[in-house]
Amino acid sequence: MSEQVKAVPEDLTLDSPQVVSIQRRTVATLAASQMFGGIAVAGSVAAGALLAASIADSEAVAGLAQTAGVLGAALFALPLARIALSRGRRAALATGYGLGAVGAGIVITGAVHRNLVLVLVGCMLVGVASAASFQARYAATDLALPNTRAKSLSYVVWAATIGAVLGPNLLNFSGSVGLSLGLPQLSGPYVISGIALILAVSVLLVSLRPDPFVLSTHLRTSQLVASGMPEQTKARLRDGIEHLRTRPRAVLGIASIAIGHVVMVMVMVMTPVHMAHVDVTLQLIGLVISVHVAGMYALSPVVGMAVDRFGRIQVVIAGIGILTASCVISGLAPADNVPILGIGLFLLGLGWSCTLIAGSTLVTDSVEPRERPSVQGLSDLTMNAAGALGGAVAGVVMLIGGYGLLCAAAILPLIGLGICVARPACRVYSNARSI
Repeated sequence: MSEQVKAVPEDLTLDSPQVVSIQRRTVATLAASQMFGGIAVAGSVAAGALLAASIADSEAVAGLAQTAGVLGAALFALPLARIALSRGRRAALATGYGLGAVGAGIVITGAVHRNLVLVLVGCMLVGVASAASFQARYAATDLALPNTRAKSLSYVVWAATIGAVLGPNLLNFSGSVGLSLGLPQLSGPYVISGIALILAVSVLLVSLRPDPFVLSTHLRTSQLVASGMPEQTKARLRDGIEHLRTRPRAVLGIASIAIGHVVMVMVMVMTPVHMAHVDVTLQLIGLVISVHVAGMYALSPVVGMAVDRFGRIQVVIAGIGILTASCVISGLAPADNVPILGIGLFLLGLGWSCTLIAGSTLVTDSVEPRERPSVQGLSDLTMNAAGALGGAVAGVVMLIGGYGLLCAAAILPLIGLGICVARPACRVYSNARSI
């Protein structure tokens, strides 16, 4: 346990002024790291797809770059959760962003040598930064009061707006940076990504003190001792996963996050390729992707307040409706109709935000505090594994039937989620005991 946590008085609770102040600083620090992470991840999405397609000279390969990134996020979701359990959120998040920076360097090397394998390996490691970014939203809830969890979580999600919207619009600039360094144009975004991720690691190592999960564990243990209850053993990853079996609302939360994510990935990753069919410029492709990312993040505080005020399930239902509308609008839009595609992709991001924030709050509500990192890690693993599958399927469906068929196929998982929401067991509210 850190010296900073040891110095905290034993009788503090979550609503104590000192803890409330620490929570504010925690959210601000996480927000700063999210801004840099947003630049890194969002700025490389379109470039990765175009780079892979260019090297392989096949559109079917375009989805593999995004798939590799999502696969990397999935593979490292539980290892990062294990680090959070044993060493705290600071170590877990810094590790994820650090591996992402290494991945950016590998992509650049692969672009220089036109080696698709290196590019995909690098994209996979950049995806680990995405896993860290997702875990950061949960870190915002460690010290939050139950009635403000969604709001705290949404602020950290919102903080990615600046970087995530800016990232895709830097395609031309970052391409120029790459060329000025003697690198291929499409490797330029990864130069910017590597720098941004190093800055994210620096912010976390310097400012995320005390560690929110370590402090929340310390406060909970102190309360147990003060009440005469035996101190609990150290939480283990497998215990948290086992804990999930008796929590149907947590399962629904995970399903909401995963299905919202797979629909978003399927449509979003192939939109640049769809637009490139009719020679839409990189500038306009970047604009559409930035509008999509704005939908993902810009309204997240409003979504968070809606989750706290109207309920988790209600916002999940709203997300299903918005995502369905997005698939219909995007699927019917011509490839060169930038305004209509922009509306469709904005709604795609907004629907994703609804399912992510409401689902993440459901997961946090429904499990005991000591088990949360394990279940949250499993949630992110499921989300990213589903996204990886969606990215791979998207390229094949696009090749066989085109963009319209792809958008129609993306509606099918939403029907399944609607059936899950209708289950009576998922509507019984049982909030986990909080510290």
